[in-house]
Amino acid sequence: MCGIVGYIGKREAAPLLLEGLRLLEYRGYDSAGMAVLDAGEIGIRKRIGRIANLGELLTERPVKGTAGISHTRWATHGGVTDANAHPHADRSGTLALVHNGVIENHSTLRDGLSAEGHVFLSQTDTEVLAHLVGKHFEAGGWTRATGNEAEGVESLVEAVRAALRQVVGTYGIAVVHRDLPGVLVGARRGSPLVLGIGRGEHFLASDVSAIARHTKEVVYLKDFDIATVSAAGFELSSVAGGQSGYEITAVEFQEKDVDKGDYPHFMLKEIYEQPETIRDAMRGRLSREEATAKLGGLNMNNAELRAVERVVLTGCGTAFHAAMVGEHLIEHLAHIPAEVEFASEFRYRNMPMPKDVLVFALSQSGETADTLAAVRESQRKGYRTLGICNNVASTIARESDGGVYMHAGTEIGVAATKSFTSQCTVLTLLALLQGRIRHLSSSEGLRMLDELEALPDKVRAILKLSDQIREIAMKYAHAQSMMFLGRQFNYPVALEGALKMKEISYIHASGHPSAELKHGIIALITPELPSVFIAPEDSVFEKNLSNIEEVRARRGPVIGIGTEGSRRLEACCDDVILIPKCPDYLSPILNAVPLQLLAYHTAVILGCDVDKPRNLAKSVTVE
Repeated sequence: MCGIVGYIGKREAAPLLLEGLRLLEYRGYDSAGMAVLDAGEIGIRKRIGRIANLGELLTERPVKGTAGISHTRWATHGGVTDANAHPHADRSGTLALVHNGVIENHSTLRDGLSAEGHVFLSQTDTEVLAHLVGKHFEAGGWTRATGNEAEGVESLVEAVRAALRQVVGTYGIAVVHRDLPGVLVGARRGSPLVLGIGRGEHFLASDVSAIARHTKEVVYLKDFDIATVSAAGFELSSVAGGQSGYEITAVEFQEKDVDKGDYPHFMLKEIYEQPETIRDAMRGRLSREEATAKLGGLNMNNAELRAVERVVLTGCGTAFHAAMVGEHLIEHLAHIPAEVEFASEFRYRNMPMPKDVLVFALSQSGETADTLAAVRESQRKGYRTLGICNNVASTIARESDGGVYMHAGTEIGVAATKSFTSQCTVLTLLALLQGRIRHLSSSEGLRMLDELEALPDKVRAILKLSDQIREIAMKYAHAQSMMFLGRQFNYPVALEGALKMKEISYIHASGHPSAELKHGIIALITPELPSVFIAPEDSVFEKNLSNIEEVRARRGPVIGIGTEGSRRLEACCDDVILIPKCPDYLSPILNAVPLQLLAYHTAVILGCDVDKPRNLAKSVTVE
């Protein structure tokens, strides 16, 4: 949540900062702003709303200079106002700061600073941090009249270090000072920050996608790192003091990752990328010789995998739903007890777990604050903890004991689509690997490989139904509420379908196990409430048909998601979307796609902003 971009070099900073913010707008779009240094002045511009609004302001009131910081906000503390937008200045007005994260003790710090005469102009925790850094800088006594610039830079870094030692919470920050135009200072704890390396210029950003057009090498800051950045170079130190080690990483970036191409929305583009992203998740990981999956990134041999007695999967939002699919896959194919925990609750529970537990943390970004906290809590208790991420350089990928990279490419749309099917694909490979170690025969393994390899073409067939799904969406788009129901493997898909509908169309939607219908929720059935039943021809098909009849008996409209040729489903539903036949364990991947399209078309019909739904941001880096 929230996006930071900083630049220092020889080029005009404002256009680069604005470009970077546009690429990060999916991280927050309540307001945006920048601070640019030039000729002994600090020009701050900020405005509520989308990045385009800031662009208009910069046309009216341009800022010049070759160093600056910028921010796009997802509001946490304080409403959406110009005053609450970043950057925030200190008491003197000579220091500006942008911040991702949450300062948990901001009220206490604010009270102390107010008692010293500080006056605050916003409701934000960030302004408190700006004042705190400014206070320590003033206490250092450096001024341009009395000291050289090197001393000033050292004083600014020490002020940041002193302020961060007082802070409780998470932060990714960038700081500039009017009298030190040759330096940016950045720091992180819990919120990502990356340093981009250029020739005679350097960048700071909360996501590499914002700066990848301008740099091919980056340093991913670690927690408690402080970066001192100039046009000529950089140094990394620690909040605790002393130097900090770092690793330079090559940027893997393709222009098409941040370009919609011919699609009207990133979400639709990413839905249509799924045949390729599913194949990429399997690429190089299917062994016909051994009739199994190969996942070297787990950093575990077969004996260690066989010793696992329980699997715990954790994630948030869509990743949690994928984890629920993984629970069914692992128990069904590998016969290992599995359970799913909300990452947001993981560290606050005292779960009894046996010693031979393997924990998987699922996160598209690899930076999800709750999931990262769950990883650290699991490791603190001595459990081997693996990540399933889409960003190989993310914090979860770097801190976990191993894992699997999804290879799904950049996902810009706030509503997750291709990351869900990629996570489910990776979990299927994991369940196959574990199953082959235990009880699955080689012939069963080969049949699974055949089915996995057929998946991309089956997804392509479903995508051809988009126009039909749009017609169904037009029929139900003005419903006030919807229910999504499924059983076994497809109960998590019902939850995911409901989440997609809520996220982008703002229609209230709920997901339920089909069998729970008569245990209370049937009371909601009316002719105005559509029910979406995920009812492929699987082991519980007959049960799902019975539940559909119960809804129809109460005049509730039904949309059925079923298997091609399913005449009985067609006969008892108002509308049907039929998908290619597949084994039960692969049905979540195929069934998710028509639900994504249903939500997408509904949102477009209603005139919603599909890629930037209200109140949401892509990467949840605050708790």
